[in-house]
Amino acid sequence: MNKPTNQDNVADKAAKMKTPSPKILTSSGIEIQPVYRPGKNSENALPGEFPFTRGPYASMYRQKVWTMRQYSGFGSAKETNGRFHYLLKNGQTGLSCAFDLPTQMGYDSDHSMAEGEIGRVGVAISHLEDMKLLLAGLPLEEISTSMTINATGATLLSLYVAVAKSKKVSPSLLRGTIQNDILKEYIARGTYIYPPEFSLKLVADSFRFANSIAPKWNPISISGYHIREAGSTAAQEIAFTLSNAFTYVQAAKDAGLELKDFVPRLSFFFNVHNNFFEEIAKFRVARKIYAEEMQKRYGAEKESLALRFHAQTAGSTLTAQQPINNAVRVAYQAMAAVLGGAQSLHTNSFDEALALPTEQSALLALRTQQILAAETGVAAVADPLGGAYFLEDLSRDLENKSLEIIRRIDEMGGMLKAIESGYVQREIQAAAFEAQKRIDAKDQILVGVNSYQMKEEATKNLHKLDPKIAKDQLQRLKKFKAARKSKLVEAALKRLSVEGEKLQRNQSAMVCEAILNAVEHGCTLGEVAQIFREIAGSHRS
Repeated sequence: MNKPTNQDNVADKAAKMKTPSPKILTSSGIEIQPVYRPGKNSENALPGEFPFTRGPYASMYRQKVWTMRQYSGFGSAKETNGRFHYLLKNGQTGLSCAFDLPTQMGYDSDHSMAEGEIGRVGVAISHLEDMKLLLAGLPLEEISTSMTINATGATLLSLYVAVAKSKKVSPSLLRGTIQNDILKEYIARGTYIYPPEFSLKLVADSFRFANSIAPKWNPISISGYHIREAGSTAAQEIAFTLSNAFTYVQAAKDAGLELKDFVPRLSFFFNVHNNFFEEIAKFRVARKIYAEEMQKRYGAEKESLALRFHAQTAGSTLTAQQPINNAVRVAYQAMAAVLGGAQSLHTNSFDEALALPTEQSALLALRTQQILAAETGVAAVADPLGGAYFLEDLSRDLENKSLEIIRRIDEMGGMLKAIESGYVQREIQAAAFEAQKRIDAKDQILVGVNSYQMKEEATKNLHKLDPKIAKDQLQRLKKFKAARKSKLVEAALKRLSVEGEKLQRNQSAMVCEAILNAVEHGCTLGEVAQIFREIAGSHRS
């Protein structure tokens, strides 16, 4: 019997290589090949160079790592303030605040719509004294603060400025961001109040206000995060987020603002999902498309078009089953955000599929970032995966898919038309349905959910909301209203109404200055929102 020759072995290997491998797709439907070779898709521009595909800054994290900004906010202003101090003491470098649903929807804590929701998914803020308590003992001139607030974003920014002024801190020193991205509320999240047209005018006025009084402040964080949480693909997250951005730019221009006065302060907020390489490609592609489209559409200065973004690990990927596994998911997602060039990062706590994070789980989430920054070496090189054949090809395919969606929205007449027609919502729902089908069929494995399951005991030591918080909040609000001067409140609300009417009629208005005046003279968040409801009405989907 003859022994096989080297030539036979080579032939056998070749035959095996011809065996078709299973088809693997990303969330955006891009087919992944078994191996990648040098191609024509390499990005020539360096980090810090237009169109910023490889990163917004030349040296990236070598001199300063990303801002570690853990999202916090629950119960009372006092309790949340305690969590802020705890995280800063343990090395967090920026604050990020969650607000409860009444605050997001423009209701004071004593409104009937607030019953049962006070402090439940964030901190309750109804007036200036609440805000002072939230920020007590914090050096506002030294830290940066992000506030996840949209329909009432201008009011929360005014409250923040009012607290700074009360501490003798110049608003010109304030650094931070209000989310203020109302369009994605109509698409994916639902905490809108007013009709889209009035909401856009209010956003544009907040751009003007921030530029005039707090020029270091980012007046918007255009958010793909919630679009992805609702079930979109990576390509849809890019396309819908950037189409929203172009709508805000146009609204600001229509309001008479110069590009130079607000474009450099635009910021973004993206999700970090499970597909490691697709997520890295997503961040690269978002920067490239934004820079090139802004240049083409508006002639914006190239140096102002370095897309800067905050990232948060995907809440929708956290599982109630075997929750400790979430710590591993979060770590990989955090690394994808850093390799993709995030400027700021929140890492979810492993128990958030079950409850608000405990102090221990929040600390582990923060330590995850600190280990990533200090021990892995990822911060040593700008764009460490740049030039990887797979990543470059994947980025180009993802760019093409995203641009295809953006062009379709343009043909519809822009993002407002696309939202009003239901196109955006339907596309996200269809993507979410397809993703769930893959999980149900086990084409997509979720460890502990549809595979590697085990019997579990109930998770212990979860965070529980103290029922006394709502009672204390209502007592404080009652005391605040009783102590204020009614004539000053009436005058401030009248001034706000006048400015709001001007805004509604597309006349020159200074609405945010009127909001600041109102909260400084004892008006509540709910009273400010009610003025705008009377002027513009409430939106019904």
